[in-house]
Amino acid sequence: MKEAYLFLADGFEDMEALCTVDILRRGGVPVRTVSIYDDRWTVESSHSVSVDADMNFAEFQDEFAAGGASALVFPGGLPGAKYLAEKKELIELMVSHFEGGGLVASICAAPGLVTSQLPGQEGRRFTCYPGCEAIPVSKGAVCTGASVEEDGNLITGRGPGLAMEFGLAILARIKGEAAADAVRKGLLL
Repeated sequence: MKEAYLFLADGFEDMEALCTVDILRRGGVPVRTVSIYDDRWTVESSHSVSVDADMNFAEFQDEFAAGGASALVFPGGLPGAKYLAEKKELIELMVSHFEGGGLVASICAAPGLVTSQLPGQEGRRFTCYPGCEAIPVSKGAVCTGASVEEDGNLITGRGPGLAMEFGLAILARIKGEAAADAVRKGLLL
């Protein structure tokens, strides 16, 4: 199984990033955290929690070029999602992965800032944190307000309190409903 990658920029939302990584790892998905910075691995969350990413962006680029990915995951949080959206090389890789049929997932502010840069927004269903829907809606996407929304190879989540549901949706897509149900049961959900 190819690895999943979750991207971290200063100001990322703690729960959305770490809960998603935890759920995917519990479900047996090899997932690695990626600092979007070339020169450092430590990234500070929006609540001042320092996290050492598994790899920096240069390492990710080399690894991704060699083997692709099962999923690219973008947590929200501000200004983290803004920094993700501004990383041109990351957006180019995300678009290429998505156009090749690869799974892309984003939550909170990231659907409005990051995955809104994917092609073909017209009619695409998504959800995001309230107030972050303007960019995709301006491109013809439809904000459903659901906890988690799936449309083709895009999964979006609404916000921090729904990080578990978001992670479970990604897990179900990669490993199947049985794997997601096993993790759900183990978490007493």
